[in-house]
Amino acid sequence: MAIIAGFMVPHPPLIVPEVGRGGEKQIEETTAAYEKVADRIAELKPDTIVLTSPHSIMYADYFHISPGSGATGSFAGFGAPSVKCDVTYDTEFVSALSVESDLQGISAGTLGEKNRELDHGSLVPLYFIRQKHTDFRFVRTGLSGLPLTEHYRFGMAMAKVAETLGRRTVLVASGDLSHKLKDEGPYGFDPAGPEYDERIMDVMGRGDFGELFLFDEHFLEKAAECGHRSFVIMAGAFDRTKVSIEKLSHQDVTGVGYGICCYEAASAPGTDQSRAFLDVFEKAEEERRKAAMEKEDFFVRLARKSLETHILTGRVLDAKEATDQLLRSAGEDKKEAFEKAADELLSRRAGAFVSLHKQGQLRGCIGTIGPVRSSLAEEIIENAVNAAVHDSRFLPVEKEELPLIEYSVDVLSEPEDIDSEELLDVKRYGVIVTKGHKRGLLLPNLEGVDTIGEQLSIAKRKAGLSADEKGCSLQRFEVVRHY
Repeated sequence: MAIIAGFMVPHPPLIVPEVGRGGEKQIEETTAAYEKVADRIAELKPDTIVLTSPHSIMYADYFHISPGSGATGSFAGFGAPSVKCDVTYDTEFVSALSVESDLQGISAGTLGEKNRELDHGSLVPLYFIRQKHTDFRFVRTGLSGLPLTEHYRFGMAMAKVAETLGRRTVLVASGDLSHKLKDEGPYGFDPAGPEYDERIMDVMGRGDFGELFLFDEHFLEKAAECGHRSFVIMAGAFDRTKVSIEKLSHQDVTGVGYGICCYEAASAPGTDQSRAFLDVFEKAEEERRKAAMEKEDFFVRLARKSLETHILTGRVLDAKEATDQLLRSAGEDKKEAFEKAADELLSRRAGAFVSLHKQGQLRGCIGTIGPVRSSLAEEIIENAVNAAVHDSRFLPVEKEELPLIEYSVDVLSEPEDIDSEELLDVKRYGVIVTKGHKRGLLLPNLEGVDTIGEQLSIAKRKAGLSADEKGCSLQRFEVVRHY
């Protein structure tokens, strides 16, 4: 057997009558759909239910799989301590999933347990399921901050384990949609909220799981969704598998989106090559990166050569040697522009930031506000290496990652003092916030930073100050961004 069915479900504690105390009536459509999900699971009689929850333990670079023989939980945190649930874990499945993940190079396992109790992302689905079906063992996993592609691969590993163990397995992808659908909602409104709900229900309603990779991380953050990665894991569990789809409900009456869809395997696992969504996406991404590399200007090529040389040989490039090598490798169509850029890099001094991205996520960024080396070329060479190995927010870049790294280089103008934040423009100017010995910088024109307030808040936090810190001095600067 493999994953025989999957269910996309929300987890509003409000839906439990003892918690909602009448408030659950406003989402009766969701309740009715949940009842259908529970009925279908009871009909399928799974041996194991695997549930992915955004509210289980979550790490930036690791999928946590709940360890032990079982767990309990209640809605005590929502005013209903009498509503309890206990589950028995499928320890064989948990162990096999940890091993399979390791074999596939997926960072996942049972380490790092902080709270054994069941979270509400697990309790709400279990509340409905256990009313109809109790003869099953349970597997609970969290999500991670890893790229969406890794979540898909984690789902593929789940399907492999279910098949190897011969388990009739159902996967429950727990997750709400946007939390920013209404001004009067608990999280306020953002235009990305309703846009996310419309897009995700369209994608999930058609089962075109490849489109899940196309949701930009900044867009997901603005929409304040919590289930997208759960849905991607479930998609991975059905890789190369045709599914029958039933879209049951979508409500947004509370300012939070709740969507329910059902998926049942309609073909043997791995038999429908038209649904090899990860392969298709990764091939397209490889072609896109190749095309982008062909268009890289001289500044970015210098950053790339610096980092790749250091990772592969441990050597820091000499500026003149590096620019000469790049000039020799330039095609005739680029030679004149590259010679001009090389002259500027070797003769000019300026501050510069090098930013690294991998699969749409920041992988490192370090720079200098003003010149600290003898040339701009040296500034870029050193900062490219530092961004890869000395950015404390990330582990050092490994050589296997090099083909996936994308670069940008920002060359900074001389900062100028300003006496009002009204003189800022998030698209045009970067900002430097200083108070005492604390200083924070934020580059301009960054995805996800749309207002001066957001820009200042982030810069203050980077300085180690509170987001609403008063009495800070401000400077602004412009950049020339190279790709």
